[in-house]
Amino acid sequence: MKILFVQWANFGKEDITEAFTNLGHEVIPFVFPDFMQYEVTDSLVKLNISLEQIKPDLVFSSNYSPNVSAICYVHSIPYAAWVYDSPQINTFSATLANSTNFVFMFDSEDYNTFKNNEINTVYYLPLAANTHRTDQMIPTRRMHELMDADVSFVGRLYDESKNKFAGADNMNDYSKGYLDALLASQQLLSGISIIEPLIKGAFFEELQRTVPTDIHPGNAATKEYIYSRYFIEKKLTTIERKSILEKLSNHFNTKLYTVNPTPYLPKITNMGTVNNYTTLPYVFKCSKINLNISLRSIHTGIPLRAIEIMGCNSFLMSNFQKDFLMYFEPDKDFVYYEDEKDLVDKCRFYLEHEDERIRIAQNGYEKVRDYFSYEVLLQNMLDTIFK
Repeated sequence: MKILFVQWANFGKEDITEAFTNLGHEVIPFVFPDFMQYEVTDSLVKLNISLEQIKPDLVFSSNYSPNVSAICYVHSIPYAAWVYDSPQINTFSATLANSTNFVFMFDSEDYNTFKNNEINTVYYLPLAANTHRTDQMIPTRRMHELMDADVSFVGRLYDESKNKFAGADNMNDYSKGYLDALLASQQLLSGISIIEPLIKGAFFEELQRTVPTDIHPGNAATKEYIYSRYFIEKKLTTIERKSILEKLSNHFNTKLYTVNPTPYLPKITNMGTVNNYTTLPYVFKCSKINLNISLRSIHTGIPLRAIEIMGCNSFLMSNFQKDFLMYFEPDKDFVYYEDEKDLVDKCRFYLEHEDERIRIAQNGYEKVRDYFSYEVLLQNMLDTIFK
């Protein structure tokens, strides 16, 4: 089978290409920098020409592109998109219902939202790890000297100076208080989101005044959805990650891999950023406890980072995400924490009980190796499309 792989600045290009090749398919890469755009661009014209010349059996991308969907529909070519972001605003495009689409979502809540609204082009599929590759990545002594840690966290804190939500600082006092109460209430809740239904009335009007946002005419997402998923839940993630990292660094040797300096976390060792493909597995293997603090906009799904940690035969400590329970057993394959005190207590326990920690990491690794490889999940995808 010929698969045209539409690529942008997405994760996993190498692993996906390798897996399709291992499954016996020819992969033809097509670089498409305008992936997130709706407008007709030179790249889209080139894609149209490529489809006419190559005549692939399938077009594939990580995340969903309305433009790619539209052009595949014109050519009557199946288009498979494997969504690894939540939110993924492009999935609210009217093109999602195109009959040539096969859109695979890793978050069961996102999947059910569309499926329950009679969108029959969506499917549920968790994310993958390439254990064949990471098994060969053995840290050197120098890597251990640099990366060894009691606890490590890899991820953004979303405190960039150009954060679009900074305009919320200009809200009136009532709306600031409403936002603070909303954040405080949601922070106490795991596995359920209360934010979007509570964006209404005077607070909603003030958000629109201070943090204006536009929605493409062909997109069915509401402004309430945008403010909840892209702004408020991201703000909550910033608050949670900073608070958790501060508390952990007061007790343990804690390393952070992130894009910006963090002078407000003086006890953290900020290691800067790492390359996801060439370096990240070494971080996981050198860390006794690898922390997953999910972006709050991921309501139920298992984040890619969590799958990758387990795929490196490394110990995963995560916040609660409902989809974990579909495949993994808590305290056997991974460990989840309920609040910050519980997190500190569990980190201390597993740092003091190495045998337990190693056993759990091994169990999680074996499940990811056997059931969450790219080959297994991509074959499931192909079986769905060409059944």
